[in-house]
Amino acid sequence: MFMNFWYPALKTDELGSEPKLVRMLGLNFVVFRDAKGEAHCLSNVCVHRGGNLAGGKRKGDCIECPYHGWQFNGEGAVTRIPSLGLQAKIPSRAKIDAYPTVERYGLVHVFLGDLPQEERPPIMEIPEYGQEGWRATIQHWNFNFDYKRSIENGIDAAHNEFVHPTHGFSGSREDYKLEKREPVVTEWGTGIWGRRLAPPLPDRKMREASGRNEDGIIEGGTGHNGANAVWTLIHPSQSMSIHQYLYEAPIDEEHTSVYLINLRNFMIEPEHDARMMERNQYVAFQDREVLEAVRPVVTPRTNTKEVFVVGDEPIARYRNFLKDWEARGWRIDTEKVAASHGRVAYAIPSPARRSSKGWTVDAVPLVSGKAAMKAAAE
Repeated sequence: MFMNFWYPALKTDELGSEPKLVRMLGLNFVVFRDAKGEAHCLSNVCVHRGGNLAGGKRKGDCIECPYHGWQFNGEGAVTRIPSLGLQAKIPSRAKIDAYPTVERYGLVHVFLGDLPQEERPPIMEIPEYGQEGWRATIQHWNFNFDYKRSIENGIDAAHNEFVHPTHGFSGSREDYKLEKREPVVTEWGTGIWGRRLAPPLPDRKMREASGRNEDGIIEGGTGHNGANAVWTLIHPSQSMSIHQYLYEAPIDEEHTSVYLINLRNFMIEPEHDARMMERNQYVAFQDREVLEAVRPVVTPRTNTKEVFVVGDEPIARYRNFLKDWEARGWRIDTEKVAASHGRVAYAIPSPARRSSKGWTVDAVPLVSGKAAMKAAAE
């Protein structure tokens, strides 16, 4: 798992007046709104006696620890210690990590890392969102698989032929061969674009809306943005577009929170949302069935443990990105965290740690960038 990326914490409409406990990257966080309705995300461990902040209450612009009533504002600073009285001097170490938080596309996105703003990877953009002629829906699932396996599945063109009967022919075509795809490479991701043969859409209304050519050829592409987001653009015909955006947050190495934002430019009336969402879930659960049975559970650290062929080039490029981010020192040392057996409280280091000292909660251990570079060279 990697720090220094934006992760989806929850849907915007799920965050009301009460704080929410959210688990990401194997750690707990508290997400809450201040009195003005602005969303904040803090490390969940109270620095006083280890209280569970998410179990507390919002007091004005602060979250109040349920154990001794210490109050923390959206910047992670303690503003009140009740046992010391109203005129108390707050100790300089009375602070916790606070993380940049942005509400966009119906999600609360949290930057879990310490990079300054100008160096952060971007939140994956949805250009069509809110535009006339497009309809958006949002769905959420918690799945029992490694998020990196999920990202790789999203950019894997070959699996469609066998996993999704609506996308391929379930291996029944004797002449099947993966069509050539053009690579798509950006600063923070990689993907593919091309054309493929697909069976007719199973939904009659969707078939009628598509106007697809009789040859069954559709155009589209898919790719990832950063460590944990995938875009998929599907064009069954010149007039029909289905654009999907996955934002994923690893709960831990074997469990993943997946948010799908689906946009369509046909049947955009709200009464069609349920039909579209049912279809999306049908496909997502097909992926779930395969990914939950994949072994090893976690993506291998080296490609020599799997046999790659030409169609796996996007996955190889994604793994090269992961190696680069590990070399930068962004990969969490999950083995050290697991070895502590909960005896050590950890926090993802926030941007404030770059400008101030005296932090009480230990920063989560990271894999040495130098060690990662050496391993990659061997």
